[in-house]
Amino acid sequence: MENLHSNGKLPQTVREDPGNMSRQQAEVPSRRRVAAVSAPALSASRLTLPGVMDAEGRVDESRLRMHIFKNGGVSPSERGLAWRFLFGMYPCSSTALERSLLQEQYLREAQTQQQALDQSEEVKERLAFLELQAQILFERITFDLEELREATRIIDKDVPRTNRDLSYYHRDEGLGNLLVLRDILITYAAFHPEVSYAQGMNDLCSRFLEVLDSEVDTFWSFSCYMEKFSRDFMADGLHRKIELEAALLKELDPPLYAHLVKDNMESFTFCHRWLLLGFQREFEHSDALRLFEILSCDHLELISQQVDRARYQERLDQKHYTEERSESPRQTFNTDFTFELFICAAILLDNRESLLQCRDDVHLIQFTSSLQGKLDLNSTLEKAESHFYNYCKHCAWGYMNGHCRANSSKHEDFFINSVVYLS
Repeated sequence: MENLHSNGKLPQTVREDPGNMSRQQAEVPSRRRVAAVSAPALSASRLTLPGVMDAEGRVDESRLRMHIFKNGGVSPSERGLAWRFLFGMYPCSSTALERSLLQEQYLREAQTQQQALDQSEEVKERLAFLELQAQILFERITFDLEELREATRIIDKDVPRTNRDLSYYHRDEGLGNLLVLRDILITYAAFHPEVSYAQGMNDLCSRFLEVLDSEVDTFWSFSCYMEKFSRDFMADGLHRKIELEAALLKELDPPLYAHLVKDNMESFTFCHRWLLLGFQREFEHSDALRLFEILSCDHLELISQQVDRARYQERLDQKHYTEERSESPRQTFNTDFTFELFICAAILLDNRESLLQCRDDVHLIQFTSSLQGKLDLNSTLEKAESHFYNYCKHCAWGYMNGHCRANSSKHEDFFINSVVYLS
């Protein structure tokens, strides 16, 4: 990837910041441990998950996602390969042979980029190279160099603070990994100016780098992930997610919701970091990785949409009945209530009494800080699933009570089918 500082040292802006690494720590070996791309043998590796991969190496995406959800993630030994499929590095429809060719293409691109970068020494020259490369590859795309320099400045402050308690980022080898992380984030900001860089992206990207242990693979997987979630790093996405969490808690526990929206409270903004980073700091590190892949498999979200479509079809079948009645719309499944919102709600409800004792935003911050690294993942998942199931059951019964009087047996079948979907 584009390394704006390939001299083996972190940039001056990092070394001068007292909150970052010291000058001695900034001296890192010029040779990095992270490979540009994954080993060629990986493309031919097989997932041992039952029924997920066929003889030619194609992956059944729905079964992969279901396996991740129902088994609470994948084993660490298979996580790297599974993530390459889960996050789009490898197309699930690709064969092992096709992936080997794709891997060769990634390697050639990485070598070409490195050769070009080796000819440049100054930051200005590298920015010019990025701009020229973008014009060649994407025709009319050009860089706003001031915006890119500003993004780089923030990245230089955030990267040294990334997961410093992990061995992956310790000592000389770890500092080399931080440089790779920095390069990935700068490259992403350069080629995605509509998103650029926002605080928190370093923590997300570091997960991909730690698991995939490959610079190019991390860049593409992180880019695919951000195609779906980049809005969360923008103001409208922030407000939307907070509003959804508030709406869900209002459904599940109206008194607690009413308490948290008082004037002297910061409403639900204290939940934003949880949702933005996938509860990275609230669980032990290995559990946080498991939760990240569970949330990313979108299993319950996809199922809830299937249930909602089934409910909608039932409503169409009963159109002649509903047209005769001038009642307000019945309660429906809100498919914007993603499973991560139920995880958040489970944490809030599990700490209900503590939250009711909070009187202002300072107390809320103290509350959230007290949870870091102390939550039990298996227990939280069970409670979140229970809340999700009860919410769907409540909505299904609400629909049935309003519409099934004309044909009760038919609607009982619908509810049974909804439960099967959720099982």
